[in-house]
Amino acid sequence: MIRLNLILFALTIAMALGVVTAQYKARKLYFELDRQEMLTKQYMTEYDQLQIEQSTWAMHSRLEEFATTRLHMHSPSMQQTQVILLDAPAAP
Repeated sequence: MIRLNLILFALTIAMALGVVTAQYKARKLYFELDRQEMLTKQYMTEYDQLQIEQSTWAMHSRLEEFATTRLHMHSPSMQQTQVILLDAPAAP
């Protein structure tokens, strides 16, 4: 009877340690999940800001201003423009 009690006691201790270990791992994984979700939110915010910045840099008025001020470009005059007409493809 004493042997059975010792075996059951050891089994109970082993099960208790297993429960504690499982709870610790679950808690650790939950905190890691929470941290990853926070990082995801930060990255999404940064991505949205970068998209806004990209659209600002690519605006037509900004490109035109850059071309005229820094690159000294201008629109061609009518004398400098040539229109090239392509022949219409023949119908089969």
